Amino acid sequence: MKIAMVSEHASPLAALGGVDAGGQNVHVAALSAALADRGHRVTVYTRRDDADLPTRVSLRPGVEVVHVDAGPARTVSKDELFPYMATFAQVLAAEWFVDRPDVVHGHFWMSGHAALEAVGHVQARTGGVRIPVVQTFHALGVVKRRHQGSADTSPEERTWVEPAVGRGVDQVVATCSDEAFELKALGVPLHAISVVPCGVDVDRFLPTGPVEERTRTHRVLTASRLVRRKGVGTTIAALARLVEAGRDVELVVVGGAGTAGADLADDPEYQRLDALARSLGVRDHVSFRGQLGQDAMPAVYRSADVVVCAPWYEPFGIVPLEAMACGRPVVASQVGGLIDTVVEDATGLHVPPRDEDAVAAAVAGLLDDPARARAYGTAGRERVEARYAWTRVAADTERVYERLVAASSTFPTMTTTSSGAARPARATERTAR
Repeated sequence: MKIAMVSEHASPLAALGGVDAGGQNVHVAALSAALADRGHRVTVYTRRDDADLPTRVSLRPGVEVVHVDAGPARTVSKDELFPYMATFAQVLAAEWFVDRPDVVHGHFWMSGHAALEAVGHVQARTGGVRIPVVQTFHALGVVKRRHQGSADTSPEERTWVEPAVGRGVDQVVATCSDEAFELKALGVPLHAISVVPCGVDVDRFLPTGPVEERTRTHRVLTASRLVRRKGVGTTIAALARLVEAGRDVELVVVGGAGTAGADLADDPEYQRLDALARSLGVRDHVSFRGQLGQDAMPAVYRSADVVVCAPWYEPFGIVPLEAMACGRPVVASQVGGLIDTVVEDATGLHVPPRDEDAVAAAVAGLLDDPARARAYGTAGRERVEARYAWTRVAADTERVYERLVAASSTFPTMTTTSSGAARPARATERTAR
């Protein structure tokens, strides 16, 4: 199949450039590569955010990245990108009219909007032929608003555009069961929802290999972007409970604006967390590491006794998968995708969100019972190999595509008129949904 991935703000090139730029970047890059390994041709369309970027870049055999000119050729916050989506869609339509994909897969709500617009343009120019559209949201605005309230910086248009995308595409790929329930509440019919989780690189994240040296007897790790909803403050408060109880434990925090701890100084959330650790008297127990490349992360995971993921909410969450792949037990908030990935009392422990006492108790229990912690780690590795390897995720996604392509319209053979314009010579219509 010819697969068009649309990821307007999250380039797969950023994911593979040495710094983990975010879960969507990693997801698009890894899924595209795994689909290419299955014999498909994948083209990823992302917005040009640097004037020096070439228009087309070969990511690897079978995967090409196309930089779309839509808005200024510089970094723009994703919350400010919606006004450029009409231009983005026009570029997609021009591409697909010449080289029609078999299926389009949008990532994030704006990508889905642009994909539907582009498919509509192509459909209008080819006598009513529709390209099947699949959508993965990665995060839902309704959930973000519920947890962040006035702190939500999403554009107003997301309120009505996102549900319209969910109802307008041929299939929504939800990454967890909790998201499927949210989609149903937005009016997406159950028959149009498939649950396919995100994946993890089981060949990179392994239980065996180099282990980073600790500075204290026990180590707890948390890794995330430094935004308040990720719950790093909850983990720091839990650490204070452990230190107060006399435990010799350190907390390593990976993530933030910089590539090293010294570069974090201007990050407002780092400043808040630094002040919190100082106020709780545990600043010398906390190491802020900034962003680390994916190649550096396995050794850091393996150095931890416990990995804590304590967000207020989480659409999916890659960190628990990486931790389990490295054989580490996980303490996770009982929210979103973490409900699916972390199996209670099997691969880790669930705690209520924003509950530092529960986090402290869960971590303490695992530190006091190394055999149980090891058993969780072993079970976690087995779980990711069976369910979350990218080979499995790609195969499940491929099945969604094949079902839609089989039901979609046959694309017409194109001829050229005397004026040079292309027109359909024939078309067989079948409903796609």
